[in-house]
Amino acid sequence: MRIVHVCGWYFPDSLGGTETYVAAVTERLQATGHHVVVAAPDPLASEPRAYVVDGLSVYRYPIPSAPTRDEAQHAVPARGVEHFHAWLADQRFDVVHFHTFVTGVGPHEIQAARAAGARVFVTTHSGGLGFLCQRGTMMRWGRRLCDGVVTPAGCGACELQHRGLPRPLADAVGLLPPALSRAARFIPGKPGTLLGMPDLIARNQEMQRQMLRDVDGFVVLTDFAHRVVTSNDGIGTPIVLNRLGVRGDRSRLEALRAAPRTKLRKQLTVAYLGRFDPIKGVHDLARAVRALPTGTPVHVEFRGPISNLHELRVANELKAIVGPDAWVRFGDPIKPEAVFEYLLEVDLVCCPSQTLEGGPTVALEAMAVGTPVLASGIGALAEIITDNVNGCLVPPNDPAALARAIARVAADPAGTIDTWRRNLPPVRTMDDVVSDYVQMYAG
Repeated sequence: MRIVHVCGWYFPDSLGGTETYVAAVTERLQATGHHVVVAAPDPLASEPRAYVVDGLSVYRYPIPSAPTRDEAQHAVPARGVEHFHAWLADQRFDVVHFHTFVTGVGPHEIQAARAAGARVFVTTHSGGLGFLCQRGTMMRWGRRLCDGVVTPAGCGACELQHRGLPRPLADAVGLLPPALSRAARFIPGKPGTLLGMPDLIARNQEMQRQMLRDVDGFVVLTDFAHRVVTSNDGIGTPIVLNRLGVRGDRSRLEALRAAPRTKLRKQLTVAYLGRFDPIKGVHDLARAVRALPTGTPVHVEFRGPISNLHELRVANELKAIVGPDAWVRFGDPIKPEAVFEYLLEVDLVCCPSQTLEGGPTVALEAMAVGTPVLASGIGALAEIITDNVNGCLVPPNDPAALARAIARVAADPAGTIDTWRRNLPPVRTMDDVVSDYVQMYAG
């Protein structure tokens, strides 16, 4: 089969979980004889370009670095995507598989893929679950897991609060009828965006319905996402659950998991691996470390990229929170080829995310080699971790609960970590993920 995977970004511009996932999927598809290409928009380009990353062909097409409101909201195609549409028509792929909805990747591109004669699939990696959650996290008011019921009033108010409006004002604007809110689309700047929010939510609902009519399959990563999308669907599009897997040979991973840990544990080593971004819960972990009683035998490592000013600012905020005397180290991200070796050396991986996730992948990698996980009780980890049986779950946005959990593990590693390790879930690999995709592609 001729297959193209479409992302919002790709290497070397971005090193996020979606890009890593797509790289792993395409690697396995190529290994089984399929012709695979990755495509992604590029806001820094003025013309299409092509290059090769790790033996994989990548096609990039230009989009504006400063899109209009209508372009960002998919009301009109973004400038430059006509190159991508023409490329799809010329290449005649059997399958076009979308992984991200951003400016330049949306309903217009799905329709172009359909017009080119391809079967079209979508995998939703973000908490937005397609166009269901404008906030992109599926967290009501940013604090608790949403029930997934989409309404212009409720979802509009939640997004407005996310944008800085006080709750009472956000609730009031959210109550604007979408027909009245629609007129605000013609008001320039922030006032038009805020007053137009109920209309945007209503249009997002229609975009979700239209998108599901246009695709051959919509893939989610968690049971929760499956329930939410199915309850909001009503169209009959196949909603497919295909959980994340990890790179690597299953037999090798199982051998690493079964190998005895010979490390002499003088103190608990807790590791966070990932982006320095507030939605990842990194501030909660830093505050939990700060709250630990003096003398708690814990060493904490934050390992992640600092590739822009935002990540630098967040890293500096974390350093200020933990203070100079804490047993905390900030280091570079772990290279993919070294991640399993690193995870074998730590006692516990912490994933305190504040948003619905299909992973994170690093947590699955940790469990694959026998390192338990302390995580927020939302998303995929809440579905494969049984609290105090094969890991530990705490409420999101709760540094005090996180601190108590770390202190408890540090006080009794044999009764926690060593016990959890014996009850970890079975290893799921990218071979399993790709096998499910190939069956889906074949119909």
